[in-house]
Amino acid sequence: MLNFTELLINQYVVGSKNKLKRFRENETFHNVYQPTREELVDATYKLKGKWKTEVFKNDNPLVLELGCGKGEYTVGLAKRYPNKNFIGIDIKGARFWRGAKTAIEDDIPNAAFIRTQIELIAFIFEENEVDEIWITFPDPQIKYQRTKHRMTNLQFLERYKKVLKPGGLMHLKTDSEFMHGYTLGLLHGSGYEVLYANHNVYKLEGSPEDVTEIQTFYESQYLEKDKAITYIRFKIN
Repeated sequence: MLNFTELLINQYVVGSKNKLKRFRENETFHNVYQPTREELVDATYKLKGKWKTEVFKNDNPLVLELGCGKGEYTVGLAKRYPNKNFIGIDIKGARFWRGAKTAIEDDIPNAAFIRTQIELIAFIFEENEVDEIWITFPDPQIKYQRTKHRMTNLQFLERYKKVLKPGGLMHLKTDSEFMHGYTLGLLHGSGYEVLYANHNVYKLEGSPEDVTEIQTFYESQYLEKDKAITYIRFKIN
């Protein structure tokens, strides 16, 4: 029988093998894009400004999910809105492998995934190329020294503004009351137009269906613990 240390080592080895397997599979998926940092910062990435025409082969609205995790929201929205194009973005390809694989298995042509860092978004998309952005369950980065990594700080909002069309919509769905309050206060203080805000979307009537009917893996766990899920929809002016 394995002792505790041996069990941990065995789990680590198995987990590493699974990650490597998923990385290799991602390389074969037609809906996964993995540009190098050099391609992006050198402004040589061939798909910038051409996601609709080259990838989706249509002129439908383009919607991003930033920090997409396993890709449940990207896939869920793509199923719900077949006349829109959806791209999930995350640096952890082994996570969104599940969403990319599901999109292929279920023949969902309007869902794709990009493995990159969120702060490089303006190198991936052209000005005014994006119609909407979803941020789902980001790390709230509560510690003060981590503020610069908070995905709704003013620096990140400026990055989003560069790629969004005028009047483009943004959505924040989170289990963090801190993140909800911080973002709401920042938006009001900076002159952004808040269209909808709800501190507990599953308890109040009239919540948007695409907020309550699509759930991530971790969200379902939060709900089992009766944790409040918050949501903000606002406009980039």
